[in-house]
Amino acid sequence: MSGPDFWHQHNWLSALLSPLAAIYADIHEGKWRRANPQRVDAPVVCVGNLTVGGTGKTPVVRALRDLAAARGLDAHVLLRGHGGRLHGLTRVDWNFHAADDVGDEALLHAQDGPTWIARDRVAGARAAADAGADLIIMDDGFQNPSLVKDFSFVVIDGRTGFGNGHVFPAGPLRERPDFGLGRADAVIMMGPGETPRAVERCGVPILCAGLVPSDPPPEGNLYAFAGIGRPEKFYDSLKDCGGRIVKSKSFNDHHRFSEHELSALRRRAKDFDARLITTEKDYARLPRCWRQNVLVWPVEAAFDNAEALNDMIAPVMDGGGKAA
Repeated sequence: MSGPDFWHQHNWLSALLSPLAAIYADIHEGKWRRANPQRVDAPVVCVGNLTVGGTGKTPVVRALRDLAAARGLDAHVLLRGHGGRLHGLTRVDWNFHAADDVGDEALLHAQDGPTWIARDRVAGARAAADAGADLIIMDDGFQNPSLVKDFSFVVIDGRTGFGNGHVFPAGPLRERPDFGLGRADAVIMMGPGETPRAVERCGVPILCAGLVPSDPPPEGNLYAFAGIGRPEKFYDSLKDCGGRIVKSKSFNDHHRFSEHELSALRRRAKDFDARLITTEKDYARLPRCWRQNVLVWPVEAAFDNAEALNDMIAPVMDGGGKAA
């Protein structure tokens, strides 16, 4: 979700909505001050953001799970299951569940290892701990005060930053930056761009990362399609790595692809003597019978200073709490 254009500029509409934004932020902060967060029997690392929409949290979560595995830890991922119809506590099974059930992000994580969805984050974390999790990694949930987080990352898109700097609905922010950054242990700037002033002021450690392809692009003509927050980012990355895109088609974020749409895409691809290719998130939302007809191009988070990330998170992964 990239949001309306005025979220990225100061104009009369953002000014008009500012009183509502102030009320929204006050309610959020009041909820945090009244909260009584619960602790579970496993350390919890949260990967969140301060804005509405995607910033690259999911690749960061996958990178953290890899770090945990390298230390011999069984990391479980916990998320809300955005876009899925299942509302109760569920352990996600890639071979059984569909994106309509649990959401596309949950399916991606389930390919990597144990993954849980739960609207009640405390119940989800307890279930993961009871199932043997050495570490629980939250994909989103930074604004949820119910669960104690042992370490919290805030991921910021380098290109869009905090937009116009206003809280929803006047802008893209979920909360006031100073309030959110005051709970963060580190910031991850995803992709090139200017670091927001609020981040520089708060003095929280900053890591820089970017999305890089896990594999080279397939050869031959490619018909690319995507239903993510910024499809152009996918197309540009594919082209920059040598992919020969002859045509592209964009859909809304978290779009559910119908048989009619996919059949039309396949016909158009044949017109260009091309193969269909999409993102991992879009691939997870495809009907199973269509997955053999579509190529997927995975990306992963690459940190400029991977050693700094490892040193930062090691004390929590080893059960010793936050780094000093």
